[in-house]
Amino acid sequence: MSNHRYNHGGGGNYMHPRMSYPHHFTYVSSCVKYMIFLLNFIIWLFGCLLLAIGVYAFMDKLKDGNGWVRLESVYDVIFNISLVMIIAGIVISVVSFAGCLGALRENTCLLKFYSMCLLMFFLMEMAIAIICFVFPQNMNSFLEFQFTDKIIHLYRDDSDLQNFIDFAQQEFKCCGLSTAGYQDWSKNEYFNCSSPSVEKCGVPYSCCINATDISSGLVNIMCGYGVQESSVAAASKRIWTNGCIDIVRVWAERNLYVIAGVALGIALLQLFVIYLAKTLEGQIELQKSRWS
Repeated sequence: MSNHRYNHGGGGNYMHPRMSYPHHFTYVSSCVKYMIFLLNFIIWLFGCLLLAIGVYAFMDKLKDGNGWVRLESVYDVIFNISLVMIIAGIVISVVSFAGCLGALRENTCLLKFYSMCLLMFFLMEMAIAIICFVFPQNMNSFLEFQFTDKIIHLYRDDSDLQNFIDFAQQEFKCCGLSTAGYQDWSKNEYFNCSSPSVEKCGVPYSCCINATDISSGLVNIMCGYGVQESSVAAASKRIWTNGCIDIVRVWAERNLYVIAGVALGIALLQLFVIYLAKTLEGQIELQKSRWS
């Protein structure tokens, strides 16, 4: 049957077909809308938690430093873990809040900002991943050249960085950062052999193979004292001698498929969320065109 309607009253007036929608009809999918909202709300909570921990750690550091924290270069920011947490927390909170509010209020400007930020993060992650996989030796040399001296030098000056280095050396069973291994610690003013400190020619306790006494359960912080004067063969009986950058690289190569799988999963999740945001944005524009 034809959808065209005619006036049978002799005038023969033609009426154009017109689609009719229920009064409550909307192009905007509630499933897409609240999926974006819920996902970003969870991420927003995580960002707020990260920000709160960072602020607490930073204030505690200010208290220990008598209200003073050194921020003379970009490396002082990178190696200040509390500041990195604050910056990461702010970025995560702002972007995820834009996603939450954009989805809930059906605001296309916020959704465009949100999807653009996600796309930038995705491209940055892909660029870093490509550089690491295609040029591993260049990345290895870059990290050694740029960070070794600065991290070793700041070991005693930043308690958060010190705890992080100790954790990394114990977890990966390494000592120092570069290919020089445990000899890297000669660049620290406290462990240098010319230092008047009791720690001279030593390394941090986290380099020791057996730092914890089995009988007492206490950590022997002097287990690495004087080890820099020993040969590699002699030192290897007491401490881990290889640098952490090489050890981490070897670990990454051994777990390449796992790391690649996790990275792929994160990338696909980001692309899926970008797709949802753009889909919702299109649905909102379609709904607006219906109203206009």
